[in-house]
Amino acid sequence: MMPKELLDPQMTDALEALRLRDEPFAVATIVRTAGATAAKPGAKALLRSDGTILHGWLGGGCTRAAVQKAALVAIAQGKPQLVSVAPEDILSDKGLVAGDEVEGVYFARNGCPSKGSVDVFIDPSLPRPEVVIIGASPVATELAELAPRFDWEVTVLAPGDSFAQTAPGRRRAIVIATQGQGDRTALEKALATEVDYVAFVGSRKKYAALAEKLRQSGISQNRINAVRAPAGIDIGAVTPEEIALSIIAELTQVRRHARHGAVADA
Repeated sequence: MMPKELLDPQMTDALEALRLRDEPFAVATIVRTAGATAAKPGAKALLRSDGTILHGWLGGGCTRAAVQKAALVAIAQGKPQLVSVAPEDILSDKGLVAGDEVEGVYFARNGCPSKGSVDVFIDPSLPRPEVVIIGASPVATELAELAPRFDWEVTVLAPGDSFAQTAPGRRRAIVIATQGQGDRTALEKALATEVDYVAFVGSRKKYAALAEKLRQSGISQNRINAVRAPAGIDIGAVTPEEIALSIIAELTQVRRHARHGAVADA
């Protein structure tokens, strides 16, 4: 996200209000124009997660429609988008049609009489991802202390606690660090939710025994197989601090791979 100094005060206030409410948003900036265009390079707009322009101006309706569509994609994927809005004859000269995407640029048609071309960069901002830590073990304690340093929102729950509804657009991960105190209950709760990452702090042998009980309770094999057990990247961790570090490393891997369109190996 761009520095506040590059935004006007009203847009900054609106942006901060969205952040305080944990709402995803995007900032669109015109980076290039050609021909007659209403807005010029440097013009910006703040868009909500539904594509509504809250503040700023990007020119005519043809540009706005393309930018709003690209903003929805940017927020949904958590990745910046570059959209080029050009007249149909210019697209045709390049061998393109509206809807094509080439080398990271999405092309849209400008049907307005001005016949200008506008390139717009859309930068999304999503709420901080949340890691839900279930348990009160030493690993749980160390992970709760370490995770905020890597920009994770932390929620600590007991095995039987219910999950609160997460903010729209926020990624959530679950780490079960119960270590013998409500393992099965915590796993059943976690696997009943739709999240990007579920990990179990414990040996493969221990999880295999629990997995059989989970199958008997009706949880699908695909969901059971998706749990990362043991939790964390294999760095030879032994102490609670080291295990917490290995889990943070795996969370970072999953988060960054997802942002760039790849999926980390389970």
